[in-house]
Amino acid sequence: MPNLEHPAYPAADLLHLESLVPCRESQVSMLLSIFGERQQFSFPSIFIYGHTSSGKTYVMKTILTTLQLPHVFVNCVEYFTSRLLLEEILIQLQSCSGTEQTSPVHCDTLNDFVRLFKQALTGRELPDQTLYIVLDRAEQLREMEANILPAFLRLQELTDRNVTVILLSEIVWELFRPNIGCFEPFTMYFPDYSIGHLQKILSQNHPPEYSADFYSAYINILLGVFYMVCRDLKELRHLAALNFAKYCEPVVRGEANERDTRKLWKNIEPHLKKAMQTVYLREISSSQWEHLQHDGGEPGQLKGLSAHTHVELPYYSKFLLIAAYLASYNPVRTDKRFFLKHHGKIRKTNFMKKHEKTSNHLLGPKPFPLDRLLAILYSIVDNRVAPTANIFSQITSLVTLQLLSMVGQNDQLDGPRYKCTVSLDFIRAIAR
Repeated sequence: MPNLEHPAYPAADLLHLESLVPCRESQVSMLLSIFGERQQFSFPSIFIYGHTSSGKTYVMKTILTTLQLPHVFVNCVEYFTSRLLLEEILIQLQSCSGTEQTSPVHCDTLNDFVRLFKQALTGRELPDQTLYIVLDRAEQLREMEANILPAFLRLQELTDRNVTVILLSEIVWELFRPNIGCFEPFTMYFPDYSIGHLQKILSQNHPPEYSADFYSAYINILLGVFYMVCRDLKELRHLAALNFAKYCEPVVRGEANERDTRKLWKNIEPHLKKAMQTVYLREISSSQWEHLQHDGGEPGQLKGLSAHTHVELPYYSKFLLIAAYLASYNPVRTDKRFFLKHHGKIRKTNFMKKHEKTSNHLLGPKPFPLDRLLAILYSIVDNRVAPTANIFSQITSLVTLQLLSMVGQNDQLDGPRYKCTVSLDFIRAIAR
């Protein structure tokens, strides 16, 4: 029995849609309930958020394409200014309506966009159906003019047309809401895929020459190795396709059958350990990796990133290390003077005498809370930093490295009362 049911859409299309979006049936059903029938006015704006690789963009594209709903899909990273964004929406709207574009679209202001938007919808072949405008990576809207985001949230009211704006983002709505207030969209959350969901999704891509159970056992082994360090569906799919040929070698040579999982695991284990060293880095291409596996060589034979003595840290990790170092050695009372442009007049206080002063580097690093670290980070980075899961994952990685370094030095950790400090030696070690 199909999980997706809606009276406005054919059962065959819903069944096909269900096969395309596994493990996202509840989210798709919720979206179809919000959309309603084709001619009905839907909710003016919908905000969908979730971590990277949680299926937001794929699910939305699949729904709109499979059900043939009129839509405009724009990535806000590619069209990073308000003018480029508004003009791209109008250009796609003209192609969606089937009208020939006789002259380039020029849209300098929001008033021009509303006027041209009404004209484009008036000439459409399907004027009664709901038009969906999907803005992917919508957190970039916060860098544009202050009136762009509120206007998109109530575009249905401004244009008096049957249009719904869908915002896709990795951060929560509370970080979007302007200080002056705006129309509240319908908020929807896409949770991360569990290991069972990843097992089901990846098992669907099994090669036709092998049985589904054989490929499912391979995916189970792959997830057992990589799930703790990588939960990105795209990356896991790439790793599964890259290492499957090595997993099948004993079967191809006749040394084992498809049910002999022990021999298959012993054959693939060293190669998966090699692949773990280059997760996300893409040191070598897929063809080079396959050639290396076929020859039985080591990854170091090819000049990848790890072959160089200097490896660049992620962009925000550098600033996180600097912010952690400043928070460890500078007193809290100096933050206002160092990191605020208009800190006002600072009163002179009676400090210790000169001979009583001791260098903070001799006293060692001091613990600091997480909110102070983030406050210093926001002040030393030029552009606006969105507190996404990537930022917090980099903080977690740095804290883990610091803990491992302390354990290696036989330092005593005081259980839950332990607070992280970042020393100059630790920064130098990471920089190497």
